[in-house]
Amino acid sequence: MNIDEIMRAAPVIPVLVLEGEADWAELARVFVGEGLPVLEVTLRTKAAVDAIRTMREVPGAIVGAGTVVEEWQLAEAKKAGSQFIVSPGLTDHLALAVAKARIPYLPGISTAGDVMRGLDLGLNRFKFFPAAASGGIPMLKALTGPFADVRFCPTGGIRPDNVQEWLALESVLCVGGTWLYAGPGDTTAEVAKRARALRDKLATN
Repeated sequence: MNIDEIMRAAPVIPVLVLEGEADWAELARVFVGEGLPVLEVTLRTKAAVDAIRTMREVPGAIVGAGTVVEEWQLAEAKKAGSQFIVSPGLTDHLALAVAKARIPYLPGISTAGDVMRGLDLGLNRFKFFPAAASGGIPMLKALTGPFADVRFCPTGGIRPDNVQEWLALESVLCVGGTWLYAGPGDTTAEVAKRARALRDKLATN
């Protein structure tokens, strides 16, 4: 799958900060079962790489590594079986390394200059981050004008009460959702309830 296909696979990508020990495969199965198969596991914790490896074994799961900022993290993510890479920003060095590794890439951008640099590197799919703090929907609409063929995955400040506003934008293929998993102590039943509520909300509008 290329990055466009991954972004179109589901309207919301759960952004997961995984800590401690848990049944990560079961968590992935819950999301896949609720129609959210694309999972971004952020490389902020010690559990992240093993979680990616475990979740990759779940049928239907499309698992990527997020918060990749260094080339060594890219190497670890690739070795664990990551199907895509997400970074909070865009640098030439990392973008070229990901291209060499031949893994779909979703770098973060927040300005027109970022987008232009990405286009120079052959990229046209971006994570708009941090979405709310970078001007929100008005800013993304402004970026869409000069970059009509570019598509985005806004992340940061996306909530159940505004997710539909973001998804209604023509330039938005999906959004990143941090609210779907609350961290250690969050049960799969609670996660399933949130995912189901989101699915039902999007289905009725």
